[in-house]
Amino acid sequence: MADRITDLSLETVMGERFGRYSKYIIQERALPDIRDGLKPVQRRILFAMDQDGNTYDHPYRKSAKSVGNVMGNFHPHGDSSIYEAMVRLSQDWKVREPLIDMNGNNGSIDNDPAAAMRYTEARLSKIAGEMMADLGQETVDMVLNFDDTTYEPTVLPSRIASLFINGATGISAGYATEIPPHNLKEINAALIYLLDHPEAPLSALMRYVKGPDFPTGGIIQGREGIKKAYKTGRGKIIVRSKTEISDLKGGKKKIEVTELPYEIVKSNLVAKIDTIRLNKDVAGISEVRDESDREGMSIVIELAKDANAEGILTYLFKKTDLQISYNFNMVAIHDQRPVHVSLQQGLQAFLDFRKNIVLKRSTYELAKAQTRQHIVEGLIRMLSILDEVVTTIRSSKNRKDATQNLIQTFDFTQPQAEAIVTLQLYRLTNTDVTQLEEEFADLTNKINRLNLILHEESALKDVIRDEITAITKTYSSPRQSVIQADIEDLVIDTAVTIAQEDVQVLVSRNGYYKRASLRSYKASDDENGLADDDLVVFEGKLNTTQHLFMFTNKGNVIYRPVHELPDSKWKDTGEHFSQQLANWQSNEWVINVIAVDNLEQGGTFTLVSNDGFIKQTTLSDMLPKAYKKKTAMAMKLKATGSYVVNVAYFNKVTQQEILLLSHNGVGLRFSLTEVPEIGARTAGVKAMELRDADTIMSALFITDTSQLVAIVAKNGAFKYMPVSEITHSTRARKGLLIFTQKKTVAYRVATATIFNKDTKALEILTQRWQVQDLQLSDYRASQRVGNGQYVVDVDKNGTPWFIKPLTISATK
Repeated sequence: MADRITDLSLETVMGERFGRYSKYIIQERALPDIRDGLKPVQRRILFAMDQDGNTYDHPYRKSAKSVGNVMGNFHPHGDSSIYEAMVRLSQDWKVREPLIDMNGNNGSIDNDPAAAMRYTEARLSKIAGEMMADLGQETVDMVLNFDDTTYEPTVLPSRIASLFINGATGISAGYATEIPPHNLKEINAALIYLLDHPEAPLSALMRYVKGPDFPTGGIIQGREGIKKAYKTGRGKIIVRSKTEISDLKGGKKKIEVTELPYEIVKSNLVAKIDTIRLNKDVAGISEVRDESDREGMSIVIELAKDANAEGILTYLFKKTDLQISYNFNMVAIHDQRPVHVSLQQGLQAFLDFRKNIVLKRSTYELAKAQTRQHIVEGLIRMLSILDEVVTTIRSSKNRKDATQNLIQTFDFTQPQAEAIVTLQLYRLTNTDVTQLEEEFADLTNKINRLNLILHEESALKDVIRDEITAITKTYSSPRQSVIQADIEDLVIDTAVTIAQEDVQVLVSRNGYYKRASLRSYKASDDENGLADDDLVVFEGKLNTTQHLFMFTNKGNVIYRPVHELPDSKWKDTGEHFSQQLANWQSNEWVINVIAVDNLEQGGTFTLVSNDGFIKQTTLSDMLPKAYKKKTAMAMKLKATGSYVVNVAYFNKVTQQEILLLSHNGVGLRFSLTEVPEIGARTAGVKAMELRDADTIMSALFITDTSQLVAIVAKNGAFKYMPVSEITHSTRARKGLLIFTQKKTVAYRVATATIFNKDTKALEILTQRWQVQDLQLSDYRASQRVGNGQYVVDVDKNGTPWFIKPLTISATK
């Protein structure tokens, strides 16, 4: 007993067992043979039905009977897997040339299951007969079945290149195959050309095989992908539905889909499009209907009046299975090994297989013809000495003795003598030597022809060519799929994905943002839902097609299309950036919000940091690639504690200027044309020369030199003056003093703002959240070095924080 125990590692056992299992399922289950294009279960179904006489010229038989025969004799697996394989072979939307003719419910393109096999009937289709026409002529190897009770073929002697015509799909251990269906006429034309030109290049074969021909039709895009697949066995194409846009009454339009990409489930597609309609992911779809009937497929997408039909169709191509990517992975079993099959290799393998079949068939027929000719020769000679032969047979003791007497007396061979002895007596009454001589001549011609096929390559090719031509003549059908050379880029027009609507938008300093309907805004009684310690950075009416760029003190930018802002009631607080942005910091706040109409409109953002740097960055460079989960860098801050002071956007920089005001009371004014355009992840160039640890407190953008600047000092002093009081200079200079510093009082800039001549009042907010309004008519304009007047009681109300022009709100 001990001798029968072997110590093996688990790794060795698992490797050996799994290797055997993998080899089995690769060779005997999931992958097609390169010769007949069939998997074992498919081959066994066809063979069993053929052996049972269940062919196209006989009545249908119950599918359950055929499945039982296959399972009991050839395929010891579950009946469901056999029946599913049989059903697929009958589905004309799955295979280009169905090999099974099924009567009853064999499923549908809506992925409805076929009826149970006890209800359906099946028989071989006519073209399936071409795959077994040469069986019984010793053309293919026959092996014992699983229980050694009968024989089955290792491959069918197919006259059609089913590997390409019907394609194949399957998954095994370490291998998968995806071979698309093709047009029989094109494949056969390429076979004939390759037969005559064995060294034909791929370009020559592709003059005949344009590309796949799916049974569901559709439009194939990407000739380069087809060429790559035919060269290497791998490639990618785009398969698009066939659609048509037409007019309806009342200025409406409809999109009608009449052909779908290969293996797309129609019912799932209709449900997906209807979900898009219900969710309003795209604006303008009124209704989706499946109007398919026995006349053909028809999915109708009815559009609203003035809807962008082309834009909606492009969106549906991009977001649904109206358009798919199809990946070639042409793997088949060749010489008992899985290989990637090129077009030339696959066609040549089929031709080599057909040559072998024809040679074996010819050898079989030659032996049969020679045997018959030999017997006919004996019968002819027997008729010339009929009386002597009859006398010899009558004088014999028995059949065996008669056979031996004929051989000894007349020198007949054993087969001839047996044929004479077994000849029925009535045949002698009408046996005509002329008929036998004609049969002998026919057999001679047949033998000569078969010898020619066996010994002359040209004669062999003629036979194969004639067979392929006959198949083409009998079974060819028009191409279903249209092929286009280039893949069309799908660019979704945002106008069709967004329902255009005016909304009220709010963004706060602390990071809350929202949009609300104008109706909700008008009913809010000026309650915006913000906390008392929060400030409104942006509030205004925008359209859902616009875009927001929200800049923070940390040099970051948050991009959001307006339609993606959280929708809420105006009285609600809204959503905080920390709920969506993983890198939002607790000491980060919003400093400016800029709305743009179109991301393609160009223009630049100008950013200024408190440590004296400035830059311009184009709108396209500022647009983050992945914006939903994180903020993106808008300006690199060099030092810890540095922050962005202000941001502005100009569609085109021409006469605009910037006025920088430092903490120590220095101002510098220069043109924005001096500021270079650089990328988002940069710090910029020097804006102002800062001394004595000075920092920039305000960066004000001037669009008109007639504008005025209002400045508030930290001690509560206020003044305003024309911007022209600060002489125009150049970038990176020290600047000019804007306050006269006193020995006892230091005038440090707290905040400032630009305003126009028609502004009537200003509003100051202190750090204690006290608001103070200033009527400009109560104050006179100051000079550059003037210190203004004290307007804020700092001890009582706090240090000035913000100042802005005061506008009278319009009636809601």
